Amino acid sequence: MKELVNLLIEKNKTISTMESCTGGMLSSEITNIENASKVFSFGAVTYSNEEKIKMGVPKEVIDKYTVYSEKVASSMAKTITVYTNSNYGIGITGKLKKVDENNLTGPNDLVYFTIYDKDNDIYYNDSLIVNKENRKDNKQLVINKIVGKMLEILKK
Repeated sequence: MKELVNLLIEKNKTISTMESCTGGMLSSEITNIENASKVFSFGAVTYSNEEKIKMGVPKEVIDKYTVYSEKVASSMAKTITVYTNSNYGIGITGKLKKVDENNLTGPNDLVYFTIYDKDNDIYYNDSLIVNKENRKDNKQLVINKIVGKMLEILKK
């Protein structure tokens, strides 16, 4: 995470997050790093569909593709980027090995995330299966994969 923050500082870029299943863990880990305030704009935890919609994710996208989809992760990423005028936005949605009684569709162990690069109008979409026994470890799997992808993007 320190390498990520330092690269963002070096490149004079900012980042924001809209997290669902990770519950703000990515934002927390970013802000644990010294000087993160130079690059971290805003973190939103939008656990419910209603809050995603209030932040700007179109209800039609959630209704058409389900809240657990690449399309919703993409919309979350772009929405938070536009909302904060950041260079990068990250959207995360999925299930951490638990049935969601309000959203029964999709696998219970699949997480989608998107990194949106505003400067180049590029969406980096990815997903992963979470296989740990507890939520915190599954969240950490997601965070690790996102940080790896961000480092890859920044080192191009």
